[in-house]
Parts: sequence; structure tokens; C-alpha cells
Amino acid sequence: MIFDLDMIKAVYARFPERVEAARKVTGHPLTLSEKILYSHLWDGNAETAFKRADSYVDFAPDRVAMQDATAQMALLQFMQAGKEKAAVPSTVHADHLIQAKLGADKDLQESINKNNEVFNFLSSVSNKYGIGFWKPGAGIIHQVVLENYAFPGGMMIGTDSHTVNAGGLGMVAVGVGGADAVDVMAGMPWELKFPKLIGVKLTGKLSGWSSPKDVILKVAGILTVKGGTGAIVEYFGEGAKALSCTGKGTICNMGAEIGATTSTFGYDDSMRRYLAATGRQDIVDLADPIAEHLTGDDEVYANPEKYFDQVIEINLDELKPHINGPFTPDLATPVSEMKAKAEANDWPMKVEWGLIGSCTNSSYEDISRAASIAKQAVEKGLSPKAEFGINPGSEQVRYTIDRDGYIDIFEQLGAMIFTNACGPCIGQWARAGADKQEKNTIVHSFNRNFSKRADGNPNTHAFVTSPEMVAAIAISGNLGFNPETDTLINNKGEEVKLDAPTGHELPPKGFDVEDPGYQAPAADGSGIEVVVAPDSERLQLLEPFAPWDGKNINGAKLLIKAEGKCTTDHISMAGPWLRYRGHLDNISNNCLIGAVNAFGGLTNKVVNQLTGEKGEVPATARAYKAAGVPSIVVGDHNYGEGSSREHAAMEPRFLGVRAVIVKSFARIHETNLKKQGMLGLTFATESDYDKIKEDDTFNFIDLNAFAPGKQLTLEVVHADGSKDLIMLNHTYNAQQIEWFKAGSALNKIKSDNAK
Repeated sequence: MIFDLDMIKAVYARFPERVEAARKVTGHPLTLSEKILYSHLWDGNAETAFKRADSYVDFAPDRVAMQDATAQMALLQFMQAGKEKAAVPSTVHADHLIQAKLGADKDLQESINKNNEVFNFLSSVSNKYGIGFWKPGAGIIHQVVLENYAFPGGMMIGTDSHTVNAGGLGMVAVGVGGADAVDVMAGMPWELKFPKLIGVKLTGKLSGWSSPKDVILKVAGILTVKGGTGAIVEYFGEGAKALSCTGKGTICNMGAEIGATTSTFGYDDSMRRYLAATGRQDIVDLADPIAEHLTGDDEVYANPEKYFDQVIEINLDELKPHINGPFTPDLATPVSEMKAKAEANDWPMKVEWGLIGSCTNSSYEDISRAASIAKQAVEKGLSPKAEFGINPGSEQVRYTIDRDGYIDIFEQLGAMIFTNACGPCIGQWARAGADKQEKNTIVHSFNRNFSKRADGNPNTHAFVTSPEMVAAIAISGNLGFNPETDTLINNKGEEVKLDAPTGHELPPKGFDVEDPGYQAPAADGSGIEVVVAPDSERLQLLEPFAPWDGKNINGAKLLIKAEGKCTTDHISMAGPWLRYRGHLDNISNNCLIGAVNAFGGLTNKVVNQLTGEKGEVPATARAYKAAGVPSIVVGDHNYGEGSSREHAAMEPRFLGVRAVIVKSFARIHETNLKKQGMLGLTFATESDYDKIKEDDTFNFIDLNAFAPGKQLTLEVVHADGSKDLIMLNHTYNAQQIEWFKAGSALNKIKSDNAK
């Protein structure tokens, strides 16, 4: 089935003209990223050239995708927008609220039992507003999008940071907060600062144990978790063309871990093959006549240094398998060097679990290559030393790998087959013994490995690698095992060696599925009533945030000064808290409980400056709010990296935090703060972070002159009466300042619609 074919026809019909207009105004050949961006301008054909990392631009995305955890708040906001139907094709995917514990069938039923209220809400809202709904068990949002909705040259936004996965099919696909999605579904433009461009030239061809995952593990090691911030990463070269489409998706998916706006590849034969295999030959037929516009211009790729802001070159012939981690996805180590590095750092060598799947690596190709290693273990008499867990990416993938015998192979090794859902990757894993918080090691094919991410245990050392390497290391039970050189002892006492993995890019017998799990919306949803019980613990209708009163913010207290890495997981944890994603009051009880307080080095323990007593962060924030005292949060570098979850912005806003002041922001989180009417500011002088004391009082002395490009001045009054004046930078444009004045972007939309 092909969805929204008429929309795709319209995009392709205008594509050549818009590309030509962009070439004319820029005066130079274009990258693929530029072609897609300029072809999706809200105002039509380009009339001016935009400055990278400077110009704010209004875009018209082709579609919106939401996962169940973030869709709740996005749709609660959309219900306030006064629209009868989503203005662009949109979908909701139930994949985050399914916990991995006992196995697919039992876990799925348990999730339906526990989350029925939320699933019914999402189903009914989708039905009412013309939104497609993918039911629990249908699969992980990004795999389902790749199989059904992604198309070369398109632009989409999604309320999940790994929306970027669709770049594997040549899209500009960007993770956003729910408020951005609401804008687009309400028929409004989507604003983005025009990105910088990073080119990654791939030469050679992968072989042996090296995989597409190793490309992005290598890139993450080069760029770090913030090196891609504000940039689109565009892959090109003969090496790029030699990768499978789903392999490209893996690389783009994990581009979120380097802070990239998105990543993408040019249209090529691997995309043609994947589109045809997933029943979308009609899209190939539409794309082929304009194929020259669906990749970068020849001149760009011949002389990339002239057209990209940064160029990286990787020879796939020489690329070695990597393992990244622990605790951060950019700590890259070749597998051959892991033993020595782990011993030097006292990382546990014994591997307890090997987990394969997630939106990053759950394609047919991924499973088949990992299964080839598992099959060798069975045939060579090897018993795995670690436990195995498998999360198929979609029901279509699960059904097909079951038909082709791969699930049986894994089950012969005692693997636990979990539901087609995110599971352990997002903390939805009821891991036995995790509450003991013992120091241990796991390996997985996921994208993130922050502390506590998978199982809630801060002492779990999680390492990211390819599915086939996960299989090999789990079989060995040893983090330092290198399958390229090392041998294992089988159940006969014989020394055996694993051969390099093999697999299929696409299923030789084709994909198959009985029920993909899709619910089409009603043709006319006007008579559908969406009910939210007033006493619900899971869902809560939103009350608009108060607009700015036009006065300077004075007498503010410090809620917390976060030290070191502070991701959206630290600001608004997932795991068991996912159940409250549709209830702002309840979920605000996890606000910043994972952030490390610079004063004392503990989590969830701060001083209430009104009483002098120590307490939990959310309770302290509520005390300030009840007393009418504004509060601020101070943070370190790359504050808010990780997931796109807007709860990390909405919760502080709800609890009375007026400003977040940091050394630097991750892109999505900074935008989310702006959307919710918050002040997201950065220290003009980074060392001023050190001037902030626990018992300071803060006064914004020139907020009434808030303007684009103009610094703000913060008066910091210390307990001894001394003062510091700290200059703060911001990136607000005129429209974003109007969001602040209105109290939120949604408030501004509502007031504009009422005129």
C-alpha cells in the first residue's frame, strides 16, 4: 500500500522548478540538503539566498510523525488549536509504552491492559483529526516510517529525535518538539535556522565484520555528541552508494547522537530496491525522471570543500568494527582495542546481556546478519555466555524473519523475543536485578547509552555496536572479545572461530505480513468525541501558560545548577515515567531529578532558599511557585542533548522556572524552551557559570528591552550583598520573542486564529 501518493506527486512536480530557483539565487551548485530545503520553502520558489547558521527560515514539511509518548502532549496541544483536521499527512505510532519483560505476546497484552486509556485517547484523537494510527505491536515509529512513508527528496518532522532515520531514504527528516508538530498540523509554517552543512565522503566498500553502524560510530568519535549541532550531515561518494537503504537509515538514525539537525543520502539504486521491495514502485517511477535533483550536484561532490562547511572522509575498505561507550555514544573504540581499554578503565569485562533491535538496527538485513552469527554458534556447539534479547523493528519485519527461520535460530540460543517496540532502548525494560544497582556490562545495537538509560541502573555500562557484533560478543560473554582474531571453546572442548557475518539486504522471498497494525482515520471525524476523565492519572487537558506581564523578572531563586552532562533523560526521565506523558502535573514530579547538582554532587537534592531546607527538585520548584517566587535553572555544555521530548521544557515551565541559562544548548531543546514561552539563554562568557552560587538572587534588569541580537543583562546578588552583572546571549528572532510575550507559541497561534 502506498500512502499519500498525490502529495508525493505534487512535491515532485514542483521540485525541478524550485531547485532551479535556488541555484539562481545562490549562484552555485547545490548539495542535496540545499535542494530539499529550498524546495520546501513556505513562500514557494526561493527569492533570496539564506545564510547558514544565521537565517531563520519558514518551511512547509510534507508530513508529521509522532510516537505515543510524545504524541499525547502534542495532540493535547493540537486540540487547543481550533482545527478540524491535520493540515498535512500525519501519523501516530504506539511503540514507547510497551515494556520488555516476559516476551512479545505477554508484554504486548500487559501494555494494552495498563495503557488502554492512553491508547484509546490516541486512537480517538487520530480518528477525529484525520491522523493515521499504528496500533501497539505494529512496530517502532522510524522503521514503520521507512517502510511506508519516507520518500526521496521529501521533508518531514517528527516528535522524536530519531525521526532522522528517514534520511536513509533521501529525506530531510528532523526531530522536533510537539509544539513544532502542532504548528505544521495546524497549517502553519515550521521555522528552522538554516543549517550548516557537513559532508561525509565515503570511499571503498564494507566487508567482513564492518557494517553501516561502524560508519556512524566512527563519525560520532570524530564529531562528538555536539559536533553536528546546527548542521545537516550529507553522505556521498561511491561508498555511500554501496550501502543498503536500511544501512543508510542506521547511519542517519544515530546522527541524532552527534547533535545533527538531520542526516541524508542521495537517491540511488539501493533506495530503488527498497522502495520496490516495500510495495512502492510507483514512487520509484515518479522519482526516476527527476533523479538528478534528488542528489547533490556533481560539482559539489567533486569539490566538497567548496560547498560544505566541514568535510570528513572515511575509507570503508579500511573501516574497522567499533564499540562506543560506556555512558556516552561518542566514546569510540575499535573492537581490536577494546580489551586493553576496558581493562585500563576497570570496565566490567563480563557481558550480561546482548540486545539487538531498536529503531537504529532492526531491519531485515540487521536481523539476518546477526542470525548468521547465531546460526554458527548453534552449528559449532557454542552456548552463549550472555542473555539475548531481540526487538524486531516492525510487524512486517517480525513476520518475515519468522517465516524465514531467523527467530527460530535465536530461540535455539535461548533468546527472548520482545515486542515490535522500543523496549530496552528507551528504558522500557523490566530487567531482573537492576534494582540492586550492581556494576555490570551490556552490549546493544541501540543508539543511546547514557547512564540509567536501558535499565535504570547507573552502574550498567552500556556499549553500542552493530547487531552482528552484539551477537558475537554476547556469545563470548566477554567485552574484550574480537571475533576477527579470537577463538572460543565449544561444548566439546574444541577451539572454534566465528566466520564473518552474512545476510540479505532484502528478503529473497519478499516481505510479508498478515496484519501490519494500521488504523485509517475516519473520513469525517466531526462527530467523534475525545473524552479525558477529569480524575485521570494518565491524561490531563492543558491550561494555557500565562503570558509575560511586560516587567523584568526580579527576585528569582536558583532551582538547580546542573553540572556536566544533562540530557533530556536527566531533565525528564523515561522508563516508568512514560505513563505520565499525557499528564503535565504528574510528570512534572520527575523534573530534573536526574541532573547532578553542582553544589554537593548529588541528584534530586537542592536547597530551598525560602526555608534553608534540602529537598527534591520538583518539590522545591513547587514551593517557589506557590510562594510566587520565580526560579531559574543553570546548566553546562550541550544542555538538553538526546531525545526531542518537550516535557523537558514544559515541566520547568509548569513549575515556575522562568529561564534556563547554560554554556550551550542542544538544538531541539533550545527550540522547545522557546516554544513554551521560556527564556533559553547562554553565558556570553562561559566562566560566568562559575560565579553562580547556591544562595544567589537573580534580577533581569533589561528584559523590557528584549530584542533580536541584543544581549540581556542578569544581576546576580550574592548572599553577602555583593553583585555581579552577567551578560547573556540568545538566539530569539522577532517571532520567537512574540512567543515569549504570549506565554507560548501555542498561545500566539490561538490568538492569531481568533483575529
